[in-house]
Amino acid sequence: MPEQLTLTVSLRGTREVRDNSQIFRLTGLLDAFSEPTFRKVVSKCIEDGPANIVLDLSTIDFVDSSGLGALVQLAKKAQSSGGTLQIVTNARVTQTVRLVRLEQFLALQPSVDVALTNLSKS
Repeated sequence: MPEQLTLTVSLRGTREVRDNSQIFRLTGLLDAFSEPTFRKVVSKCIEDGPANIVLDLSTIDFVDSSGLGALVQLAKKAQSSGGTLQIVTNARVTQTVRLVRLEQFLALQPSVDVALTNLSKS
């Protein structure tokens, strides 16, 4: 059963823990205002495990450079913990990530199902 996450007024979501992964479904703005709380909460969840993370950003309205920085830091943290971080995107998020040429590093996925299938292969 997904648990509600209260990150900030502008960023909300749920967290669901499965056998070998955690799925975060987020909505709102991933920006300079919400980034510190977002990074702290997800970072702690990676430490608590499992370290395989799926971030569903398909309903996110906006990501700025602070948000992108947090995604890079979280991807590195997941890798150093023996896991992966995969990001389910929408057109706006994908465009922002491609603008800074991070699409390979951030493992963008078209859906949560595809991301989970990728996890089961690794």
